[in-house]
Amino acid sequence: MMDAAGTLSFALTRLHDLPGLSERLGAPLAAGDVAAVLEEAARFAEERIAPGRMEADRAGCVLENGRVRTPPHYAGLLAEWREAGWQGVAAPAAHGGQGLPHAMWAAVLELASSADMAFTLMPLLTAGAVELLAHHATPDQAARFLPPLISAAWNGTMCLTEPQAGSDLSTVRTRAVPDGEGYRISGQKIFITWGENDIAENTLHLVLARLPDAPAGSRGISLFACPKFLPDGRRNGVRCGGIEHKPGIHASPTCTMIFEEAEAELVGELHRGLPAMFAMMNAARLAVGVEGVGQCARATMVAEAYAAGRVQGGQPIATYPDVARMLGEMRAVTQAARLLALDCAVSLDRARAGEPGAETRLALLTPIVKAWCTDRAVEVASLGIQVHGGAGYVEESGAAQIWRDARITPIYEGTNGIQALDLVARKLPRELPAFLALAREAEGAHPALEAPARALARTAEALTTAPAEQAGAAAVPFLDAAGWVLGGAWLARAAAADTGFGAEAAFFLRRLMPRAEARLAEAEASP
Repeated sequence: MMDAAGTLSFALTRLHDLPGLSERLGAPLAAGDVAAVLEEAARFAEERIAPGRMEADRAGCVLENGRVRTPPHYAGLLAEWREAGWQGVAAPAAHGGQGLPHAMWAAVLELASSADMAFTLMPLLTAGAVELLAHHATPDQAARFLPPLISAAWNGTMCLTEPQAGSDLSTVRTRAVPDGEGYRISGQKIFITWGENDIAENTLHLVLARLPDAPAGSRGISLFACPKFLPDGRRNGVRCGGIEHKPGIHASPTCTMIFEEAEAELVGELHRGLPAMFAMMNAARLAVGVEGVGQCARATMVAEAYAAGRVQGGQPIATYPDVARMLGEMRAVTQAARLLALDCAVSLDRARAGEPGAETRLALLTPIVKAWCTDRAVEVASLGIQVHGGAGYVEESGAAQIWRDARITPIYEGTNGIQALDLVARKLPRELPAFLALAREAEGAHPALEAPARALARTAEALTTAPAEQAGAAAVPFLDAAGWVLGGAWLARAAAADTGFGAEAAFFLRRLMPRAEARLAEAEASP
């Protein structure tokens, strides 16, 4: 089986024509360039990031006098990340980035998040902030904010959630009051990833807030940029009121942020903050799906090494049929998830290149990738613990940390139930022909996919006319089935292009694909 960098390069150059697409995007990349960048990203991830993964988990974060102390080696690691230029891979060249296709950033992100998910959450969210500002900032704001974010001197956050406003952002209470040419922000935000830290020079908070005379509901929410430190060096009126104690991602500070008449400026139009924030949220949803792939890959790598070296009954446990079954599932699912996530990332680049239908494909694939890849991450990490036996249930093996870290991914950036509702209740009714085209693509990838792909199409058609309660109850199993079918199709295509993927494709199609039709039967049986 190819290593992660090799598979990513193969997929981007042979299953997708990223070199040709990069020409259309104005950032030419030859196939050799793709391979070289990803080989170096893999080297950096394994040699510089991964060795501190368990140490960072043990150290965690500590809140002291309103300041958050992160693991001791993170400051040096961020400096290395910054010096290597990884943050700017796909960022606008006009502001210091490299301007490469987004799919290259997705590939780099997978390798980095596999090495240490807690650390990589900072660059993940910073990239989302860059995405938002590149589309919605004024030229002056872009000139001031984008260069330090792209260089990783600053980190960016998403400040949406409040104690009473989680999935329902229409109830946001944080207030913005006009003050000269700017605004003063007051309120409380919770679950803010990397909201306070001791390693970035500054933190730019992107905050949803409501003006005093704003319309009620989500139509009255505006978006503001609020830095931790002001241009004259003063600390702004924003502080950390607490950090969460979590099962995993211990080294990533999850903060309660208190805004006390903090100075801020409007980003985009008044009362149009939520649509602007979705530029960041959609990028983050794809990125979280990629995180899921990274945890699948790490769990598989750790389990394979243990199973090859653990001898019982005179032979490595990897040779026993049931352990071989678990490892086979881990490998096959990891490859399918990786290829499915790359399809989504390449669709984003195709949309930017103006390719007809690419925007719709991206809209359909994003919730599937976010939900299916993260659910698989939890399952694959759990299998990794099982391969280790008792050794997996103690922290020294590192297998349990992968499961603990992965468990957040089906929850944040919109729970997987919300992703399923987004697909079934919003996108299928509007884009049914495009979804049926995806199913037909899958049907033609391999004979084993013909029946499940046709069943997926039939269920999709039925759900578009089903009562709302029935569609809602069927949404999660339907999305899950879509992931199995579309992921299996990509793995079948990979095996057709390179026999090195044959074992994983055969295992997936023979032993895992029946799960798709079972999930569709569950969806059809929903009340």
